[in-house]
Amino acid sequence: MSAKEEFIEIYRSTISREGSDALLDYLENKSDFFTAPASARYHGAYPGGLCAHSLNVYHCLVDYLARPRVQELYGVEVSPESAAIAALLHDLCKIDFYVQSFRNVKNDETGRWERKPYYAIEEKLPYGHGEKSVYIISGFMKLTRQEAMAIRWHMGFSGPEDARVVGQALGQYPLAFALSTADMEASYFLEGTED
Repeated sequence: MSAKEEFIEIYRSTISREGSDALLDYLENKSDFFTAPASARYHGAYPGGLCAHSLNVYHCLVDYLARPRVQELYGVEVSPESAAIAALLHDLCKIDFYVQSFRNVKNDETGRWERKPYYAIEEKLPYGHGEKSVYIISGFMKLTRQEAMAIRWHMGFSGPEDARVVGQALGQYPLAFALSTADMEASYFLEGTED
């Protein structure tokens, strides 16, 4: 099964909220979600990397939330639909965000310059990172406050925001902390980085 097929299968079997069909149609037919990279040169920097990353985050989040100690600490159960929405859709801000370009790179072995492809950023909707994903999703379906906060703050302390505000958000919204943890696990341990 391809990453796109797995994504669609999980999406359709788990997310049934009003507007979810229109959002999936947008992802499939009106955006580059299934062909876009997850980053310009780090995790998932290849065609389809965004979909693969979203699936990795989903699996990490589901595994994390299934731990008995996590349920005990949070004191709140996260529905399968909320987990799927948060994980699968957290990086919609990267839709139509990267463009393939070329640059010259010197080959150390031959000493010659070679034309190499790379992803450049072309921001068409400068609306922040997590908040842009919330904005895109909200154009199709309503999010719970817990889901919106999780998606907004999924970068955790690695974003440019004031650490006190990040800490407050992660402390008040357990799904935000869990999604941030799953995103880091997927990015740094499952996917690694490319130099």
